[in-house]
Amino acid sequence: VQLQAFGGGAVQAGGSLRLACAASGRSFAALGMAWFRQAPGKEREFVARTDWLGTRLYYSDSVKGRFTISTDNTRNTMWLQMTSLRPEDTAVYYCAADKDGTTNVYKDALRYQYWGQGTLVTVSS
Repeated sequence: VQLQAFGGGAVQAGGSLRLACAASGRSFAALGMAWFRQAPGKEREFVARTDWLGTRLYYSDSVKGRFTISTDNTRNTMWLQMTSLRPEDTAVYYCAADKDGTTNVYKDALRYQYWGQGTLVTVSS
């Protein structure tokens, strides 16, 4: 599986951005897909996760109600719609894929086998 993340940029606090993750290489139906982020000097942290049907959705408490994760099966693309952005959302955002799309253990970055290259989101106050 190859993943490519794009859509990052600079935005003012309160603004919105939409990130995309394009997947290629194999069948994706069984995969769990997620977004993680890593701010300077901090560990990579879980942001949101979905399966390709959108039936298992999980969000970190810090983004719940502001970010929405979704997939477009026809385009093999995962999205992260980010609204009401805050300076603390500034980070490099990574998309990731997990072979086990049904697991309830989803916050640990180590369980994801495939990673995109990351896209930078900068939120200014």
